[in-house]
Formats: sequence, structure tokens, C-alpha cells
Amino acid sequence: MSFDIIKGMATTFKNMGKKPTTVSYPEEERELPPRFRGRHVLHRYENGLERCVGCFLCAGACPANAIYIEADENSEETRVSPGERYAKVFDVNLLRCIFCGYCQAACPTGAITLEHEYKLAAFYPEDMVYHKEQAAAVGLGDLRSEEEVLLTNEEQDEDRRKLASGKDWQKR
Repeated sequence: MSFDIIKGMATTFKNMGKKPTTVSYPEEERELPPRFRGRHVLHRYENGLERCVGCFLCAGACPANAIYIEADENSEETRVSPGERYAKVFDVNLLRCIFCGYCQAACPTGAITLEHEYKLAAFYPEDMVYHKEQAAAVGLGDLRSEEEVLLTNEEQDEDRRKLASGKDWQKR
């Protein structure tokens, strides 16, 4: 019993000389880590077309079912995205979202990213459902090219499948 008290006092004395990590929030803000995932942002191409092609991959990858999409067909008169379809409705429920980044990883066109915006507050729950117009309005407008996260190893990455004849299947 007395050893527990000594152990607790040692922890207290060890931390007494350290500088506190408290930040006066409204006046000064913390510096966020580079991989921080905050608010969802929809991006556009330089010519104004939406990057989202309504493929539902982000909604399918979301483990919390926080993304709801309704797709519609593009026509030559009203072209919204470069693909055959576009997202007519794109809603992100930030109360359900766990900010895992799976939607960003699943998007083949880089339409959705999670930016460094973390000041998300509302008085009513329905205000935390961000619609397509709200998600696109906050975006930086340009999609930063991301660095490749995976490490490459030429020896491991080469295709080792061979045909029955012993030739490489890609070099027919």
C-alpha cells in the first residue's frame, strides 16, 4: 500500500517542473499534424467541372454510413462532371462521420478530401449534415497532389505470374 503512494508521488514530482501544454484556444491555435483529417471538401477541375462522378465508392467505403449520394446522368446540354454521371445529391452527416479517411482513399477522381478545418459546431443536429453546396464552398479549389503513401520495392512489385509456356503473361 505504501509503495503505491510513493509511486504516485514520484509521478507527481517528475511532472512538477514540466511546462504545461495548455493552449488559450480562441487566441492561439494548435498546430495540426500533417495527416490530420477534418472537414470534407469536394473539389472541382480547373475548367469548373465537378470531380465527383457519382460512383458511390466513397459511400460504400464509409464504415459509419455518413455519406449519402444520389447520382444523375450527364447530358451534352448540361455537363456537370466529365463522366457519364454526376452526384446530384451529396450529403455528409458529420455527426455520424468518424473521420477515418476511407472516403478519400476510395475516391478514384480525388473529388473528396478531408482538410484541416476542425471548427465544426452547430446548435441543431440538422446543421451538421453538409450538402454538396456546403462541402464545395469551403474547399481550397485546388487538389494538392498527394505523396505516395505506399513504399515501392521493384523486386516485390513485379508481376510473377507466368503462362504455362513459361513466358510472362503481359508480354504476349
